[in-house]
Amino acid sequence: MREVDELINVEDPAWPLLLQELSGSDVPVEVLPGDGEAGRVALRQLQVSARSNVGGIALNCGGLLVDGGWLRIFGSPGHGGPGGMPGLAEINAMPAAFDPAWRAEPGLVVAHDVLGGVFALNGGNPREAGRPGAPGEILYFAPDSLRWLALGAGHSAWLSWILSGGLQEFYADLRWDGWGDEVSVLNGRQGLSFYPPLWSAEGRQDLSATSRRAVPMAELLGVSRDSCLQFDGADPGFLGVA
Repeated sequence: MREVDELINVEDPAWPLLLQELSGSDVPVEVLPGDGEAGRVALRQLQVSARSNVGGIALNCGGLLVDGGWLRIFGSPGHGGPGGMPGLAEINAMPAAFDPAWRAEPGLVVAHDVLGGVFALNGGNPREAGRPGAPGEILYFAPDSLRWLALGAGHSAWLSWILSGGLQEFYADLRWDGWGDEVSVLNGRQGLSFYPPLWSAEGRQDLSATSRRAVPMAELLGVSRDSCLQFDGADPGFLGVA
């Protein structure tokens, strides 16, 4: 079991390199102010070091808002009130006090999008958890299919893909004229609920014709999980606490 100083005081920390990558990207990303002590607690609980992007983000910032908040990558924010973006520890229901027995199984939730999509870092035994992909691979829970998809990349490659503009193609069929204006007014704990829902044939046919409203992200994730259980009895498992 590694202590905090060992996790933080490392050669080649990820954060300076990530800042360089952020500064060279054409993708709009807002780096939120963080709580250093909360970051230290998160690193100790996760047993990840500052050499990883997961550790670097958790230690050095409150999270990353990509494309005006369309995608929220979790870090360690300060106490910003009920509308502030939650942190990595809260989203993953980490224990308040260090617990060496706690594990982020079946996977660590690292980001949400405003549609209720979930990006998670696979745990050590995906097959046992009923999820695709390999250990340490990024998965996406897609709100338009209600299925987990393996993205074929680890966290660092996934983040580089985002900063190179990968979200534009990834969400090409799930964005509509004026989406940026609707996203800009959401707070850090809200998503968009669609009617007809995204997983329906009607919902996917013409997004501009759907009805959309802001709802708590917890509600959006709960509806997705309930829909999975209702349609085929397959529980997608933990989607994060929001």
